[in-house]
Amino acid sequence: MQKKYLMTPGPTPVPAEVLLTQAAPMIHHRTPDFSAAFMEAIDGLKYVFQTEASDVLIFASSGTGAMESSIANCFCAGDSVIVCRNGKFGDRMKQIAEVYGLNVIDLNYEWTQVVDPADVATALEENPGVRGVIVTQSETSSGVLNDVERIGAIVREYPDVVLIVDSITGIGAVECKTDEWGLDVVMTGSQKGLMLPPGLAAITVSEKAWRAYERSTLPKFYFDWKKYKKNLEKQTTPFTPAVSLVLGLNEALKMIRAEGIENVIARHARLAEATRKGCEALGLQLFAPPEGRGNAVTPVWVPDGVDGKAIVKIMKDKYGVTIAGGQDEYAGRIFRVGHLGYFGEFDIITTLAALEMTLAELGYEFERGAGIKAAEAVFMGA
Repeated sequence: MQKKYLMTPGPTPVPAEVLLTQAAPMIHHRTPDFSAAFMEAIDGLKYVFQTEASDVLIFASSGTGAMESSIANCFCAGDSVIVCRNGKFGDRMKQIAEVYGLNVIDLNYEWTQVVDPADVATALEENPGVRGVIVTQSETSSGVLNDVERIGAIVREYPDVVLIVDSITGIGAVECKTDEWGLDVVMTGSQKGLMLPPGLAAITVSEKAWRAYERSTLPKFYFDWKKYKKNLEKQTTPFTPAVSLVLGLNEALKMIRAEGIENVIARHARLAEATRKGCEALGLQLFAPPEGRGNAVTPVWVPDGVDGKAIVKIMKDKYGVTIAGGQDEYAGRIFRVGHLGYFGEFDIITTLAALEMTLAELGYEFERGAGIKAAEAVFMGA
């Protein structure tokens, strides 16, 4: 028997309480029972998104569905949008915008760089008539955390420009104050900090975003926000919802409320710091820059002379610890340790132990136990 550990940035582990709730007998989605559960989920998501002013909409989709909905509902063909990208999912937002016929003003950075808010300000000044700014808060592929608070302060001065924030890997792991920071559209997915299986996406829509919707002429049907808004007023959904996932979501949101969103974020910060210190103690180099490291995932450069894909394979097959490899041009060059959602201190200790044994097997020289010791020091406050 081998006990398995899922240490990826999505899907993430699901608590037993959530799994058991999802195993309950199915209920019909056009009943008072589901309406009550659905509105409970909306209220809980408002707490996690830290919003009172914005509407929250729930889709039966992956996070990419929420990404596409933000484009289809806010713009017209030919509109100009500023897309900030420093990873795979910023690239995806650019691709979606182009599919819908938008003119993309491309702020493209290396995956090891942080988006500079000053570049956003300059792009807005130099491109009058821009209708949107799109940025990924926590980039899953690179572990980079972009400063959406500062970007929000800039975009707030433009009444016709909506700020769209992909926080699919951010919500629940890092601060994301939707109302206070002036974020018009914020999105997340169920398989991340919400501690659920994949299949749900949630999005916030501000008053400014609703004004953008009213002028939007892009085609939309399943992801038409107005359909969800009208049905929300009737405490239901326009299409068949993922009933069991909504029930599980409520259980997960209860756990988040019990811990407190500030404490949830602080826990993620400790897990991330311990992972980083542990890897550095082994002589490994971190991928994301010091000024922009998030709490959801720690990407690490593969050391010279070591097979990066072998690290991922051995940890999974021999030690039962599944981490993620690099994406696109960084495949085999970096590995990524996720610590987003239902994670605690000993998940990190176990992962570092498996990493040490794997690196030793692959011939990499380091002080055995150094990574574990460094992580313990973080957890013990040393």
